[in-house]
Amino acid sequence: MKKKISDPKQRLLETATSLFYNQGYHATGINQVIEEAGVARASLYTHYESKESLLLAFLHQRHTDWMEGLQRFTDKATKPKEKIAAAFDFLFDNNEKEHFRGCAFLNILSETTDNDTAVLAVIQDHKKGLRAFLGEILAKEKQGIKDHVYLLFESAIVESQLYRHQWPVQEARKMAVGLL
Repeated sequence: MKKKISDPKQRLLETATSLFYNQGYHATGINQVIEEAGVARASLYTHYESKESLLLAFLHQRHTDWMEGLQRFTDKATKPKEKIAAAFDFLFDNNEKEHFRGCAFLNILSETTDNDTAVLAVIQDHKKGLRAFLGEILAKEKQGIKDHVYLLFESAIVESQLYRHQWPVQEARKMAVGLL
């Protein structure tokens, strides 16, 4: 049984997280977030000045949670090749847990316009952080391989969401490990 959260700010964030990730940002109305979080409208605006600020909070929290999960998977390995394989295992695991819903950041990106500069900046920061994370694992590998692995990783996320299947992750994992 899920524990009821008493903090309205946290309930709003958790509710928005679920709704934005599963339904999309534009398909989720602020009234639905308020109702499902079980808070008063005034509580929303006390903690978040707008729907966009709630979206930004979701993206920041998602980044933290996602990168911590990736870190836990890769920390189990000691060699770069094993760490990269473990990073792809993390994707495999995420697909199972999240029913192939894909990357929260890319899903939101598909809903943005040129005017959504704050949202775009957070999405870009997440991807830069992921690229740097993989790059640190591969710091001693030959030049250029870091970007190849990053692009394989990203394509595995997108293609596994598209096909609702693990084969893109498995194939990208084989290719990435093969590069090492």
